[in-house]
Parts: sequence; C-alpha cells; structure tokens
Amino acid sequence: MSTTQQSTTQQGTAAQAGGQHNGAHAKRRTNHGLLKPVQPSTELAAIVGNTPLPRTEITKRLWAYIKEHGLQDAKNKRLINADTKLRPVVGGQEQVSMFDLPKLVSRHVQ
Repeated sequence: MSTTQQSTTQQGTAAQAGGQHNGAHAKRRTNHGLLKPVQPSTELAAIVGNTPLPRTEITKRLWAYIKEHGLQDAKNKRLINADTKLRPVVGGQEQVSMFDLPKLVSRHVQ
C-alpha cells in the first residue's frame, strides 16, 4: 500500500470513530450537592432567611445583603467589612476576603 492510501484509510477510520457517540459519555451529571436545600443556622438565617435553601441561593442572598449594606471595602473590593449581623457568620472577624466566604458559610449550614 502506498503512503497516500494508508493516510486515506487512517483518515476514514478516524472519521468513522469520531462520528459515533458512546451514550455513556454523552450524558452529563449535574452536581446535586449544590442544588440540595440546606438549613441555615440562626446566625445565617438572620441574613438569608430561615427556610432551607440551595447553597447557590444562600450565596446570592448573602451577596445581595453585602451590596445592599455597602459592606465591600472601598479600596479593595475583594474584602468585606462585617457588620453586627454578618460578624457571627464570618467567625467574629471584622474583615474577610470574598474568597473565604464559602468556607465560612459552610460552617453555618446543615
């Protein structure tokens, strides 16, 4: 077989293999852990409400509270200045990084 015939045969085989989809790989699994409603603690419930909520909704409501009360640091927007309601949720700290929020909030959900 010549080199041209070999490359044509290899391309044809690759096209056939690429055209077929395996059903197991086509399905994507959703992450139900983030969508599962969790019960906020009393400290967190003062901010986001007392009903069980998915973690994504808790994060949305927490950010809405932070923006509504102007708690982002003016110079460094990645820092959040805790007020009296937010301080118990963030472990008593006066200022926390926005990247630490998920870890701190996870301590207040069941």
